[in-house]
Formats: sequence, structure tokens, C-alpha cells
Amino acid sequence: MRYLIVVRHAKATRAEPGESDFDRRLSGRGRRQCEVLRAWASDASSLGAYGPATALVSSARRTRETYARAFEDSGLVASVTFSDLIYNGHRSVSAEDLLIDLAAVDPVTTSLLVVAHNPTVHELVASLAHQVPDVLVERGYPLGGAFVLALRDDQPIGLSRYPLVAQFVPEVD
Repeated sequence: MRYLIVVRHAKATRAEPGESDFDRRLSGRGRRQCEVLRAWASDASSLGAYGPATALVSSARRTRETYARAFEDSGLVASVTFSDLIYNGHRSVSAEDLLIDLAAVDPVTTSLLVVAHNPTVHELVASLAHQVPDVLVERGYPLGGAFVLALRDDQPIGLSRYPLVAQFVPEVD
């Protein structure tokens, strides 16, 4: 069995005057969310059980920082690709766009990890999960949240329905 792990970046600061949305960095809360994600990603009985993964990460600063703080060198990720195409600030990125980009990096031999932005990650999980997780319906996609879908071993990721097998939501102040 292999998996798709969908992560929304951790909490970011507001853009400073003259700073672009693309360059927003993680806040203190976001860095704490990443610490929790890293602990889970490094634990073979927790999020770490769903690797090794091929990662696709938005090239925006807050997603790169989320990836670095939560997943880099954690043992969960086998390889990583950074992409301008999945950053929502330049254009509207649909769940289908993200799925196409995931399929392009899918080696069909590892799990997949995507670190990206809302509303795209919400739309992706809602369109692929057999049943939409309650937390997404009740409060939206949580910052730093990770949802894990089970994929078939022998088929590339595609527009299909997959069972949700786990969710990880770092509840920090």
C-alpha cells in the first residue's frame, strides 16, 4: 500500500509592507505546528508510517519553510520537487491542476506528499476522499493539517476515490 499525504502549510505571518504574498514566512505558531508535524513524521508508528514519499512542494516561502521544518531529513521523504505551478498567488490552482502535477512526479513506487495552499488542498481532499473528513466540513482545512489517503500500489494517482486512513492536525497556540 502507498499513500497520498496532503498538507496545508503552517500558519504564516501577514505580508510586511513591500513584501509579496509569495515571500510570507511562518509565524511562531506556524513553527510550533511544524515541530508537531516533524515529531509525527519522524515516528514510524505515526505519520512516518506512510513513507517513504515523493514530495511536491509549492515554491512559496511558507510552504518551503513548512516542508523544511516538518519533513526535510525526517525519513518520511525520499525526494522532493519544488513547483511554482502549485502556488495560488500567481493564478488560481484547482484540485485538478494539483492532481496533474502530482501525477507528473508520481513514481508509483513511493507514497506522495504535497505541501500546498488553500483552497486547493481542501478541494483535492474533498474530491479524492471517499468521505470528506468532518474537520474539513466543520472548520475548513486546518493550517499545518495533514490528511492521508490510501492509494493502490500498482496504479498512478488519478481522479478516483480513495479511503482516508489518517489525519494529523497540530493543535498549538
